[in-house]
Amino acid sequence: MLPPRSELSGHEVFNQPDARGDADLWSADPALSLYAAAFAGDTQHLATRGRALGRVDLRDAAREAMRVLPDLRLFDTAGRRLDEVVFHPAYHRMMTEGLRAGYAAIPWSGAAGGHVTHAALLYLHSQVEPGTCCPMTMTYAAVPALAANPEIEAVWRPKLTAAAYDPTIVPIARKTAATLGMAMTEKQGGSDLRANTTRAVQEGQHYRLTGHKWFCSAPMSDGFLTLAQAPGGLTCFLVPRWLEGVRNPLRILRLKDKLGNRANASSEIEYDNTLAHRLGDEGQGVRTIIEMVHHTRLDTAMAPAGLMRAALTEAHHWVAHRSAFQRRLIDQPLMRAVLADLALDWEGATALGLRVAQAFDTPTPEARAFARLAVALAKYLSNKLCPPLVAEAMEVMGGMGYVEDTALPWLYREAPLNGIWEGSGNVICLDILRTMAKEPLASAALHAELDGCLGANRHYDAALVAHRARWPHAAPEAEARWFAESLATLLTAATLIRHAPQAISDSYIAGRLAREGGRTPGTARGLATEALIARLGPLDL
Repeated sequence: MLPPRSELSGHEVFNQPDARGDADLWSADPALSLYAAAFAGDTQHLATRGRALGRVDLRDAAREAMRVLPDLRLFDTAGRRLDEVVFHPAYHRMMTEGLRAGYAAIPWSGAAGGHVTHAALLYLHSQVEPGTCCPMTMTYAAVPALAANPEIEAVWRPKLTAAAYDPTIVPIARKTAATLGMAMTEKQGGSDLRANTTRAVQEGQHYRLTGHKWFCSAPMSDGFLTLAQAPGGLTCFLVPRWLEGVRNPLRILRLKDKLGNRANASSEIEYDNTLAHRLGDEGQGVRTIIEMVHHTRLDTAMAPAGLMRAALTEAHHWVAHRSAFQRRLIDQPLMRAVLADLALDWEGATALGLRVAQAFDTPTPEARAFARLAVALAKYLSNKLCPPLVAEAMEVMGGMGYVEDTALPWLYREAPLNGIWEGSGNVICLDILRTMAKEPLASAALHAELDGCLGANRHYDAALVAHRARWPHAAPEAEARWFAESLATLLTAATLIRHAPQAISDSYIAGRLAREGGRTPGTARGLATEALIARLGPLDL
């Protein structure tokens, strides 16, 4: 391809970084390769996916999927109801890339490190097009919830774990592969699912649902897990999108006009005598659905690490090829201080997310209990760190970072999503308190993880002692955020002590547990600046 012209009629274009071109998202990311290997992920597969997702043609397709919004088609030309959403071909390409690569299938294939590999695939895909991660994540997360109804599981599980993408509008029996969404939230309840009013009436071997759902993500999924009030109480159901010879009456009222996540269609729907299959006993809806929630939480904990990585990659490329005041930006001490400080949060989020995924892969009661608590801590901390990091990366690029020609605007719009999805910050922190109070095995497993690093760094030791002195038992509700942040930061530090180069773990502890300096990026002292910037990858990205 011929390069664009730099010598224009009125001026010459210079001191503007060239486009990044094809990139290798695996080989340029030493943190990902280190932790994926440490936690038994499939590094060969991830290397292949990292190369594929970094290609310019795929990144261009991702931008098209974001730019051309989903189109709601309620009726055909004769006035018959369709209730369909039409997507740009680039959306289908991104879905194909992810699902064929095993995004939803690998964790359930029996392969070693399946959840770690899945989490790393999510991390890579989030750097390119996070909107399609939503339907793929829900497909992955729904699989264990189907065990509540073995007959339904026998039909649906093979299609959800097929490592393929089939968007055709046909019943599940005729699909080569399927996706599964979620429709939980109602207007009056939000996170309080027990306030749901959708009604379920039994009709033979199935039920009929009537009611509304304020948020239904990915409305073209082949089915949805949903909650409704049956005679025995709040119950979990699987709603098939398409029936044999007829459309299941599920009305799409509108698509949500969202801040970000634009490629993905989120909708408001109504059930109108809609056929549904019960999962689990009546009245056990929350208990049944919690397995799906648990696994979506892993993805909402890992996705912000991918977004942070993408933002830092853009900023790093910019400063490596841009000069100001007769020096490259990357060579200026203040800029290096900012980048090193930001790199701490990305590195910590990446390490902790993959450590939690490893616990999902470990079939012991202790690991399962640890995962239940640690995934909530990771979700809380990583999502609180992501938006300010992306904003700072945007500022690094100056005015260019604020325009849609660059990736920073869509990353900025995406940054708050995972902190809201599947339980906002307060909900997560209260869940952490409940888990520690009611599940002693989870609390014991977490503290064993923390205690295992005592003696490696005196500042870590002091921070752990101070945490326990401040909260010798349960934290009061008003301090739940402080408590969760402190515990999640300690857990991140422990993970880095075990697996990161010492310069990185010592820097994290200095910058986040024994912090000297101000609150804004670039003010932390005692960091191994050169080592941290080297983690961002080679300068010729």
